[in-house]
Amino acid sequence: MESFSLLMHGLSSALDPMILFYALIGVTLGTAVGVLPGIGPALTVALLLPVTYGLDPAGSLIMFAGIYYGGMYGGSTTSILLNTPGESASIVTAIEGNKMARQGRGGPALATAAIGSFVAGLIATLLLAFLAPQVVKLALTLGPREYFALMVLAFVTVSATFGDSALRGLTSLFVGLALACVGIDGLTGAARLTYGVPQLMDGIEITTLAVALFAVGEALAIAGAAEAETGMHRIKGQVWMSASDWARSWKPWLRGTLIGFPIGAMPAGGAEIGTLLSYVTEKKLARNPEEFGHGAIEGVAGPEAANNASAAGTLVPLLTLGLPTSATAAIMLAGFQQFGLQPGPLLFVMNAELVWTLIASLLIANLMLVVLNLPLIGLWIKLLSIPRPWLYGGILLFATLGTIGVNPSPVELGMLILFGVTGYGMRLYGYPVAPVVIGLILGPLAEQQLRRALAIAQGDWWTMVSTPVSAVLLGVSVVFLVVPVLMRLRGRGEVLSQAAGDAD
Repeated sequence: MESFSLLMHGLSSALDPMILFYALIGVTLGTAVGVLPGIGPALTVALLLPVTYGLDPAGSLIMFAGIYYGGMYGGSTTSILLNTPGESASIVTAIEGNKMARQGRGGPALATAAIGSFVAGLIATLLLAFLAPQVVKLALTLGPREYFALMVLAFVTVSATFGDSALRGLTSLFVGLALACVGIDGLTGAARLTYGVPQLMDGIEITTLAVALFAVGEALAIAGAAEAETGMHRIKGQVWMSASDWARSWKPWLRGTLIGFPIGAMPAGGAEIGTLLSYVTEKKLARNPEEFGHGAIEGVAGPEAANNASAAGTLVPLLTLGLPTSATAAIMLAGFQQFGLQPGPLLFVMNAELVWTLIASLLIANLMLVVLNLPLIGLWIKLLSIPRPWLYGGILLFATLGTIGVNPSPVELGMLILFGVTGYGMRLYGYPVAPVVIGLILGPLAEQQLRRALAIAQGDWWTMVSTPVSAVLLGVSVVFLVVPVLMRLRGRGEVLSQAAGDAD
């Protein structure tokens, strides 16, 4: 009941006109970037980080969350009509959605995707509201050993579990951890890896790194890639869902929600896993499994519900533990830190009104997204006519001006260019960029907890496995590190590669 009353109080704050305005901006931008192939929520939030530096913290964070939710909605549009996923979590939607569009059933496919996203987002946000306080109570009982083990688990799962290569993921992570060492040592006060540059005394700016890797690196990568020709499938025939479509969709919506939410909440990275599991589940439970691969509506309804439910699930470890499980969540964490806020158990105590306003605004954002998506599909499709040179030229200009506006320094501009070129090179050679940002953000926190635990134990390293929770978490980390390697050696790495993605 306490959670319900807090949610109602947050809802009353979320109905403030300025908060509603920020939410509307967020979901509109999110839908737009979800529609545009190659531009994901992570890129957009990274671009807006320097712009929102001087804005209201609550409004900015609500806008970021709206972008996250909106990106999940928008990605389904191009997946269905163009067979080109706007973001990585919509890849599974394209399998059946585009087949439906080719058969003249693009309208029902878009409708079940939008309604399924709304249902999943609504249920998952309510689960977030009631589950988060329980996780906070649990988190308050954890000590430095447990927190360090939890961060190790996040490092391993985000970096090494999914993707083409565990070594490449871990390499990216260690680059981020090395960058996290730059600046003043919090314990001794000594300068580390600054090389006599005064601007590096405060460490590498998370905003600069995020903008460079996601915005500049992505723009350079897209500009350097050959653009594939895709044909638009116009919406023909029936636009709305029939009674049969409704009957075949509502169970996948609920199942997708139940699959996507816990997957998003686990420190194992992203919505792609949930969408893939949902698709496999619907195929196994379908009355007519032979329709799969030829335009089965269940294959759109389930994954889209799982997609949006995972977005809400991602906010559970982010808000309660300060652990990001996706690229967008990592940059949102940087947004919190930008305003002097550290997500974790104390956030619900020190900034309770902000947290509950954020959660309540997600309910409103979901309603906004349904209104924006179904009637305005034609408008979103027109965005695809924007010439790519203009689009990515604008992104580069926006990224440069935003970064320089926050920190007008030649050193900062040089780092933006250096990290941007690095991001391009990483994409070119198959290195994931998300672990670098996560390493920079969580690295200092992990170091702090490790030092604290060792100080309490007077330097005894066995203390890291002396409690059941820390021992189990570190054991699970080892399993998550070893099992994917064995799967790849046995030739089963395709599933892991498909599940990987930095866009969300």
